[in-house]
Amino acid sequence: MATAPTSTLDWPGEFRRFAREECPTQTTTAALCQALADWPALAAAMALAPPAQARANLLLAAVHERVLAGAAPELAPYFPSAQGTRAPDAELAPQLHQLLARERNAIEAHLRNRATQTNETGRCAVLRLALDALVAHTGQRRLALFDFGASAGLNLGVDGDRVRVAGGERGPGMRLELDCDWRGGPLPPAQDWALVARAGTDLAPIDPSDPAQRRWLEACTWPDDTARLARLRQALAWGADAVRAGGYRVSADDDGLAALAAWLPGLPAGVQPVLFNSWVLAYFSAEQRATHRARVQALVERHGLAVLCAEALAFHPWGDGLPPAPEPSATLWTLHDRTGTRPLLWSHPHGAWARAA
Repeated sequence: MATAPTSTLDWPGEFRRFAREECPTQTTTAALCQALADWPALAAAMALAPPAQARANLLLAAVHERVLAGAAPELAPYFPSAQGTRAPDAELAPQLHQLLARERNAIEAHLRNRATQTNETGRCAVLRLALDALVAHTGQRRLALFDFGASAGLNLGVDGDRVRVAGGERGPGMRLELDCDWRGGPLPPAQDWALVARAGTDLAPIDPSDPAQRRWLEACTWPDDTARLARLRQALAWGADAVRAGGYRVSADDDGLAALAAWLPGLPAGVQPVLFNSWVLAYFSAEQRATHRARVQALVERHGLAVLCAEALAFHPWGDGLPPAPEPSATLWTLHDRTGTRPLLWSHPHGAWARAA
């Protein structure tokens, strides 16, 4: 993402770049980006979004939400997520521009008030590997997981998933069945561990039992990736049941680290607290990341907190001496505790592949 102020950013160029570099294999998404690049009101629309959220994904999600809500019957045939099978053609752009005019109020409300909360459950495949590595490192098998930037809290169900990786399987498969292509290096040894407590925080948590909120989370996926959408819907069903049963809670907090600090003293004795964040710190300024690092370090020292951080290399708070990325979009998974920082894994942003770091 460019670092220029959003008011001066070349938004048509940014949407074309997004189509070319971020989603070249997503036929519908790439075509939408090209059509949005030609929309005369694009710059004015993107100026409505808070600076930290002003990204191509946000407008794409706003359009997708209107399709999933049934408000865009002319576009639905192009969206596999809405059972559409029509390939992008010359009619897509004018129909998209008509939708943007007709649904202007809803689209603008999304841009002003929403965030791209993908809650990508495919990352749970790599999260399980990272938790295995953490247990191997610490020897602690009773874990308490706190998800920072949790959205609907779906990562908190990682202990119910089965992961197929490197010709083997680990995990019970009570919730999701996940495949992860292992691309080399030592695989973290499988470990027996249990989540005895789980919680999360978000600026605007998603309630998995609320249909409108669920739809927004679905809209933040790419419409071409129906397998990813099906996986999300399965996890949302688990989340709705778990929330109703009191299995976990994601609190709405302007200060998520204060919520974490309040949660830690109430944990059972002998439990290893784990802070997890994935693709959150990219939305922080450099100054905010430095403050985050200092506050987290204080919790590491005071409570023995272990931190699993899954971010692009440029946004890691403990960034000194980390290995170079194998490819530009790769996610680096690190473990940080009182002993220092250990690179664990590289992965696809959505968990489709992983390798040792």
